[in-house]
Amino acid sequence: MTTANAPPADTESLASLVRQRLVGRAHVYDRRLVVLDQGVVLEGRATCYYAKQVAQHVAMAVTGLPLVANRIEVCGERS
Repeated sequence: MTTANAPPADTESLASLVRQRLVGRAHVYDRRLVVLDQGVVLEGRATCYYAKQVAQHVAMAVTGLPLVANRIEVCGERS
């Protein structure tokens, strides 16, 4: 297992994979994927609640880890 202080070496590749899977499916900006012992935390901004939920499901499917928190803020269209 990994700790919050020492994320696994493949955290960037997992984040990249999540980003690739979201292309054309959900408008989430400033995405950040944090991998902890307990699972993953999502951070960022989304154009709608649906995009936030899609990002959550994609992250869980790609990482195979449970979601600890979805901190994606729904803030409408990007300005």
